[in-house]
Amino acid sequence: MFVAFFSVSIEHYAKSDRSVMSNDSVESKVAKKKTEKKAVNPSHWDAVMNAIIQVESGGNSKAVNGRYAGAMQISPVLVKECNNILKNRNVAKRFTLSDRFSVKKSKEMFLLIQSHYNPSNNIEKGIRIWNGGCNYKVASTNRYVRRVMNMM
Repeated sequence: MFVAFFSVSIEHYAKSDRSVMSNDSVESKVAKKKTEKKAVNPSHWDAVMNAIIQVESGGNSKAVNGRYAGAMQISPVLVKECNNILKNRNVAKRFTLSDRFSVKKSKEMFLLIQSHYNPSNNIEKGIRIWNGGCNYKVASTNRYVRRVMNMM
């Protein structure tokens, strides 16, 4: 039974993710795919995303602050990073700058970033990434984390 499941998983994985380097073991590819699927569970992040929306824009989906826009105050760089992640996953979908004004699409971008940079679904890390980027500094994101956590 395990062999049949494992071979089906490998076939499914091989078809769905061509971006992984060929020298990765089959087991690590399967584990990575399972982690990616787990990380995009929106219910895990609903309270966090809603708190971020309140901290960032007070719920205003038309909010603009310099280069940041929308309810979650998304930068053009983040949109580009989301599109790079999608491209590397061989997904045809792409986000546009105007998608930042859609709460639904903003949340999709948030979940995509989390699935890529925070596959362990650590809430604190996810909040820090949203505020400080993938190379965030703990000291410079502490205040933001407190604000979001208090909003939750």
